Amino acid sequence: MNHAALGFRAHSGWTSLVALSLEKDQPRILVRQRPKLVETFTYEFRQPYHTAEKMPLDRAREFVSRIESGAKRLAEGVIRPIQTDLRKQGYELTCFGLPLASAKPLPSLDKILRSHALIHSADGELFRRALIHASGRCNLAAFTIKERELFAVACKTLSIKNEDLIGRLTAIGKLIGSPWAQDEKFATLAAWLALFSRNANAGRS
Repeated sequence: MNHAALGFRAHSGWTSLVALSLEKDQPRILVRQRPKLVETFTYEFRQPYHTAEKMPLDRAREFVSRIESGAKRLAEGVIRPIQTDLRKQGYELTCFGLPLASAKPLPSLDKILRSHALIHSADGELFRRALIHASGRCNLAAFTIKERELFAVACKTLSIKNEDLIGRLTAIGKLIGSPWAQDEKFATLAAWLALFSRNANAGRS
């Protein structure tokens, strides 16, 4: 059974998703999607903390919790079928990679809702938490990294120059076609690092 990894780049209400395997240490894209993480894809639900800002605190807490619970459920509902389909093709989905924001840990809800900057951060963080939770429920090992460090760490880990790495990611897009924007490139790189790390650790055990 060949090993495969998921890579995400999360946004408010949706994520870029890529599944890949490594063939001769080069990524081969198996799945590419942009699944939604809210039932109703409107501003109200895609930006839950912005919406909650206008609510009494108890109602805001319930609303945010409901959106996060739904995002976890929807994320798991995306991952499990991919896991099943890849297994039928001879791939075992073992890990996932997710770039994180560089922000400090968030404070309590009442403090978040008093700060517009924190509200922005919290909206993104909610959907990243949902992806981490759902991936854990699917028994995928986590590889997380600050997004601003993604390329530097990749160049060091993969022993490749930045311009060569960008060239490889661009070449993958030319091979499989659009959509192949920054989101797919970042998700691919996160999955690549997750699988590389997983394989390296397995080799040392």
